[in-house]
This record gives sequence, C-alpha cells and structure tokens, in this order.
Amino acid sequence: MQNQVISDAILVSSYINGDENALETLINRHKQRVYSFIYSKVYDKDIAEDIFQDTFIKVIRTLKRGAYNEEGKFLPWIMRISHNLIIDHFRRNNRMPKFDNSGEFSIFSVLSDNALNAEKQIIKDQLENDVRRLIEELPEDQKQVLLMRMYNDMSFKEISDKTGVSINTALGRMRYALINMRKIIEKHNIILTN
Repeated sequence: MQNQVISDAILVSSYINGDENALETLINRHKQRVYSFIYSKVYDKDIAEDIFQDTFIKVIRTLKRGAYNEEGKFLPWIMRISHNLIIDHFRRNNRMPKFDNSGEFSIFSVLSDNALNAEKQIIKDQLENDVRRLIEELPEDQKQVLLMRMYNDMSFKEISDKTGVSINTALGRMRYALINMRKIIEKHNIILTN
C-alpha cells in the first residue's frame, strides 16, 4: 500500500513538472474505482461517463493551477471531487443520491451489479415506505383520492363515481394531497431517493 501512495505522489509531482504521461498512468490506475463509485450513485452510463470526465477535468485544472496539496491522498481527493460533482448533478435535477454519513464511497461502489440491484431494491422499498408514511399524514378525503389514483390506477371519473363527489372536487383533492405532501417533505427535511 505504501508504494502505491508514494507512486501516486511521484506521478502527481511528475505531471506538475510537465510529464503528461504521468497523468495518464494516474487516470488508468484509478479510473475503474472512480467510475464504479459514480455509477453506483447515478445508475446511468452516460451520466456516469460525463461526471467521470468532469472529475478528471477538475483534477487536471487543480494540478495545473498548483492548487493540489493532498499529500499522499490522491485517490480520496479524486473521490471527494467526484462525490461533489454527483451531488451537484442531483441538485440540478432536484434529487439527492444515497450516501452514507461518512461521505466516503460505500462498499456498493465496488460490488457486482447484483449487489447494486439489491441496493436499488432496498432504496425502492424504503422510498415506498416513506411515501406511505407521508400519505398517512394527509386529511382523509385527500388520502382516499390519492390512494385510488396512485395505487388502484383509477381515473378521476371512476373516483368521482365511487366517492360521490364531482370530477373537479376529486381533481382538487388530488392537487391538495400533492401540495400537502410537498409541505410535509419540506417541513421534515425528508430526502426521497429513487
């Protein structure tokens, strides 16, 4: 392990001193790990590819500016850059990824696709539980319309017939249910991942 740390540091300093090949060696050494980490958060090859490219563009710019000073911690530094770019990506798209509290990459980033699918299923189950808990907090009339629409896939005409209210009233209740769920999410600072 010590050799790897030393050689990363030597490669960084060689690159800063003008050896372009040193950077290629560094990228090749760490690309699988960095890419796997990014993919485990975004589950999309194109997005992962973009964030991966942006990570190394940022690495190159920082090194060229002479602003790199993470002595012997090259890989954790790259991981932190990619972590921040992933968060930026999700913020732009109003979604938050699933990170553990330490901010370090999780074991899922280096496991097989089956493990990723298992994690996805866990997150999906968690999300469904969170949503059901949110629905429970709604007023009864809004909850009724939302459950019929979302879980029974009923049309507003069918909801109107079943509940004995007009279609407009059913639509209004659905709208208020969604507004109220958004308020509950903001009030409790809930992050829904998917």
